[in-house]
Amino acid sequence: MDVVTTKDSNTGDRRVRRTRATLARALLELVKKQDLSRISVSDVAEHAGVSRTAFYDHFRDVHALAEAACTAMIDNLIESLPSPGPGSANPAQEGTRSLTDFFASLAQHAGLYRSLLGPQGSARVADHIRSRLTVAVYDRVRQATVGGDLPERTGSPLDIPHDVPAAFTAGALIGVAADWLQRECPQTPDQMAALTWPLLSSLYRVDSDTLA
Repeated sequence: MDVVTTKDSNTGDRRVRRTRATLARALLELVKKQDLSRISVSDVAEHAGVSRTAFYDHFRDVHALAEAACTAMIDNLIESLPSPGPGSANPAQEGTRSLTDFFASLAQHAGLYRSLLGPQGSARVADHIRSRLTVAVYDRVRQATVGGDLPERTGSPLDIPHDVPAAFTAGALIGVAADWLQRECPQTPDQMAALTWPLLSSLYRVDSDTLA
């Protein structure tokens, strides 16, 4: 009996994840064509091939779906960013590549991020990105200077020590990214990374000399 219950539960979990992923993909496709504020629940449900009832089983409205999709993408991006370790042959190149990936991800879904990080956007999403970036900067700077594997972070960002440079960097990146998005991404992700990396490296002095 326990085995059946577990199987049913796992099947239900997979179904929930599949439906939520389908809704997120539908929204990402729609937001490429029109502003988030003009997209309705009916639009998303129809594009995803599900009923409005199924939509409301998972999200209260389109904005909640957008927040979930945005934070999930940021989490996946941050987890995949590379980090230079001690003795790295070219830490500047690796750091710039991380920033290029960050800005490229924003550009790929510029309409969604522009809506959520703009003047009428989501404080929840902005705070989530800021918090995740603060932790990522904290961990990667320390990995770059002392080595070792990146720790698994499952708790609150407040679990790390208070790190003013990391918090400053995260806030600055959010500000730069939001401004760039609102201006319709006038520079390429590569250009944004090249402009941003010197500011970060001067703050942390993460260069060949300190890593040697």
